[in-house]
Amino acid sequence: MNSSQDIVTHALPHAPSLIQRPARAIPAALSVSWARSEAEVREAQALRHQVFAVEMGARLTPPKGAPAGLDIDLFDAYCEHLLVRTPGEDGEPGPVVGTYRVLTPAAAKRAGGLYSDTEFDLTRLRALRPRVAEIGRSCVHADHRSGGAIIALWGALAEFMARNGLDTVIGCASVSMRDGGHFAASLWKQIAATHLAPIDCQVRPRLPLPIDHLRQNLNVEPPALIRGYLRCGAKLMGEPAWDPDFNTADLPLLLRTADLPARFRRIAG
Repeated sequence: MNSSQDIVTHALPHAPSLIQRPARAIPAALSVSWARSEAEVREAQALRHQVFAVEMGARLTPPKGAPAGLDIDLFDAYCEHLLVRTPGEDGEPGPVVGTYRVLTPAAAKRAGGLYSDTEFDLTRLRALRPRVAEIGRSCVHADHRSGGAIIALWGALAEFMARNGLDTVIGCASVSMRDGGHFAASLWKQIAATHLAPIDCQVRPRLPLPIDHLRQNLNVEPPALIRGYLRCGAKLMGEPAWDPDFNTADLPLLLRTADLPARFRRIAG
């Protein structure tokens, strides 16, 4: 699930001390941990830049003076950052190949809201917000999108949610609009037919994707990350928003931890 930009110059200056122990390794070939230093956050931001700017063509607007080759925005300082790594040499940590960040309800208050508030009217979620964690900037390196990294991310998230008394996750899953948006419109139509959330959990985009002017009948395959979310029980909260800076259509997703497959609930327990 994705997001956008402004100021971050410190690692986690406002982050709450929620992380009591490292996330476990899932599966064995990958390791999962929460960033504990500015250097580790920078590794996540470098992977995000590679995926969003280089691969997807996003127009990032980092803060003045920010190092080149990083994706940085104002929400980073308030979030916990999860890292998936491949094995390194001589016992050293390997490179980061998957990441997302988590914004808790308390941190969202300090940040002035959720990132999703900038893209969607979340009025109908008001009653849920004290128990909602927002995940954003989700990405996996192109060489590791077969499923293992996504399983690792979601297993660690389930454990985090259980430990902190949270029961709902929301976020935006981004789809490239390099084809003008026809793929995104068709994907929305396809997923909405089977995974639309109940009306009391639906939201409205502030800048809607112009679905009615796009093809909606293409036979499309959801991107790996979105397939992973849906397999974990995620529901689509409404029509996609258009993010001109990232050149993406952003699909709003919601997942209740009670809907997670049994293997993730076992991890959380």
